[in-house]
Amino acid sequence: MRNPLMIVAALLSVFTFSACKHTQKTTNSQAGNEGLTAVMSVPQSVKTGAPVTLKFTVSNNSAKDLKFCKWHTPFEGFLNSYFDIKDGSGTDARYKGVMAKRVMPPPAESYITVKAGKSISAEVDLLKAYDLSTPGTYKVIYQGGSMSGIEKVNEVNVTITK
Repeated sequence: MRNPLMIVAALLSVFTFSACKHTQKTTNSQAGNEGLTAVMSVPQSVKTGAPVTLKFTVSNNSAKDLKFCKWHTPFEGFLNSYFDIKDGSGTDARYKGVMAKRVMPPPAESYITVKAGKSISAEVDLLKAYDLSTPGTYKVIYQGGSMSGIEKVNEVNVTITK
């Protein structure tokens, strides 16, 4: 006969995990992040070794003020790898920045408010955190949405020339 205590423990862990996932989704929805979008822009072409400045603009398209977590966004600089950058052959650009460990949940000062109908921007130099030393075209995809709550972000391409 199976141990009833083990069965109960297994069922509780499944329900607890499901409840945590549901709570996280509800929290993101309550924060209203569905009204936030971001647009990235980079120069079309940059010479090898020159700064590769990426502008990250977050817009609030709703009628109320909304917040997002600045962790894993250009608003805090590079404390984690939150971009997926690949060259034309699909090879990842090596991340050479720091990887900060975080206390969860994020404290109140980790959030930025975007007023209704307004936008805010931040810039980072991709060259400071990613190896973009080989000439070619690189695709930049934002991957920090699960932390920041900003899910709607465009992709950009930048060409590194000699």
